[in-house]
Amino acid sequence: MRGWWQELAGLVLPVDCAGCGALRVLVCADCRDGLSGAGAGPVRPSPRPVGLPGVWACAGYDGTVRGLLLAHKERGALPLAGVLGAALAGAVLAAGAEGAGGTPGADGGRGAGEVALVPVPSARRQIRARGHDPTRRIALAAAGRLRRAGVPARVAPVLRLRRAVADQAGLGARERRENLTGALAVRRRGARLTYGAEIVLVDDVITTGATLAEAARAVRAAGLATGPGAVLRAAVVAAPADSFRRIERAPGV
Repeated sequence: MRGWWQELAGLVLPVDCAGCGALRVLVCADCRDGLSGAGAGPVRPSPRPVGLPGVWACAGYDGTVRGLLLAHKERGALPLAGVLGAALAGAVLAAGAEGAGGTPGADGGRGAGEVALVPVPSARRQIRARGHDPTRRIALAAAGRLRRAGVPARVAPVLRLRRAVADQAGLGARERRENLTGALAVRRRGARLTYGAEIVLVDDVITTGATLAEAARAVRAAGLATGPGAVLRAAVVAAPADSFRRIERAPGV
């Protein structure tokens, strides 16, 4: 009920831009442009956790983008899922265009296989406290945007927490890895939900990479990203600006 009322209120009540405070607009034009995907690219935290797949982000986790993400996640600004989902879709498209796999680009090139967006799960207590699952909501919006761009995509919520974990806020890179090691598993029938699709792990933000590395470990352990030519990648809405890197290509490529 809380989530329903929040969404209704966001549609009918006047709001200010969560990114910059512009009056009476959900997301102003400047903030929307910052999540257009024009700056999407690969990111790599330092140090890089063992097992972290290639990760692409749409934008830097700066004041504006951070404000939009926190408003959606913590303050229940549910209509923001649309613009954040579009940003995540941009990161997925960038991963397909620049990565070494078959995820198609917006023009339908580089293979026509389906993409399964696998969101990082939230703890049940967090979902209850927030009234919604922010990452899954953004993933659903991203899948819709990808389909409209000609990319067959679906959300496959196959990951679950198998044990309690501490709040990641305030933990360093090593502490986060220790906190999350072995914490995720693939649900029963997870292989059915992802069958025939290229898996892309998705989250709202990457910081140390510990969460996505653990998600990748669980997916690989369940045999969902194995076999000849199998490529596992990840996409996020935002990442720290200093983690963006250039793609290293072989000469002549």
